[in-house]
Amino acid sequence: MKILVTGSSGLIGSEAVEHFDREGHTVIGVDNNMRREFFGPPGDTRWNLSRLQRTTKDFTHHDIDIRDRERIFGLFRENRFDRIIHCAAQPSHDKAGEIPLVDFDVNAGGTLNLLEAARQFCPDAVFLFMSTNKVYGDAPNELPLNELPTRYDYAEPGDYEGIAETCRIDRCLHSIFGASKVAADVMAQEYGRYFGLPVGIFRGGCLTGPNHTGVELHGFLSYLVKVAFTGQTYTLFGYKGKQVRDNIHSHDVIAAFEAFAKNPRPGEVYNLGGGRANSVSVLEAIARIEELTGQKIKWVYSEQARKGDHICYISDLRKLESHFPGWRITRSLDDILKEMVAAERQHAPSAGTTN
Repeated sequence: MKILVTGSSGLIGSEAVEHFDREGHTVIGVDNNMRREFFGPPGDTRWNLSRLQRTTKDFTHHDIDIRDRERIFGLFRENRFDRIIHCAAQPSHDKAGEIPLVDFDVNAGGTLNLLEAARQFCPDAVFLFMSTNKVYGDAPNELPLNELPTRYDYAEPGDYEGIAETCRIDRCLHSIFGASKVAADVMAQEYGRYFGLPVGIFRGGCLTGPNHTGVELHGFLSYLVKVAFTGQTYTLFGYKGKQVRDNIHSHDVIAAFEAFAKNPRPGEVYNLGGGRANSVSVLEAIARIEELTGQKIKWVYSEQARKGDHICYISDLRKLESHFPGWRITRSLDDILKEMVAAERQHAPSAGTTN
């Protein structure tokens, strides 16, 4: 197969590149290192691109901005893609408020460019879109919560498994990022349902792993591990640091993509996170990373929570698991943290400057 991966130097994109290259497929990556533009030198992903170029056998990188319709269409004209994995995005909840036009053009416009290119040039290609749980805005915060010593949790037994795909995506506060991803999410659904294309939409929780270029504004666990090694100060934004996220390793994300690609359901939406077993609050994550690294993490508290932020978000995985019974979470939260700490130890001397 010939596979296109956008955002190929990022966390999920690079995992996809490595996976499909190992499987013997031809992989074409699109990434223009815009993460550096968004987040400065700490967001630079060239280290990951260099790693991929050293370790893969049949991977070709293209420095293309997904907003550039002419170049995207040109790439599709020159290649007959069998699968498209779209991970490129402006990913920050907070940064989007500073750059709303860029955010929308990348997230919504760039996604539309890719969907239309697929429709015109390779309509049979399975299209896998990496959406986000931020499409739900702050609607999940309406669920009754219990405040426990180190975290918030759902108060009602019926909410125990977390947020399902039935949660509404409108009439709530999203953040500008969440709104642009709603536009992309719904458009991807339409290309599946209206045009009948094999498009799958995956609303990610906290996606993580050792190849994440975490920064303060995006990449919760990755950035926290970096802070432990660099001695920087971590800021807890609101909710007493008891806000909860479920974390999924990039390997398990790609496994979900593979499951969908074998039996695509056009325009279907899935929540994709670590589920309850991989959920953790910021306070709990700090304590566990301190234990693993032997480093005391410096942190300060800000009463100001991020606009539209989730207090407790756990992905309900039952729909995904019912449609694809062979898929399951294989990396526990502890597995993820140990792998990230080990990876950071290897390049700790350059942490904060190159990755």
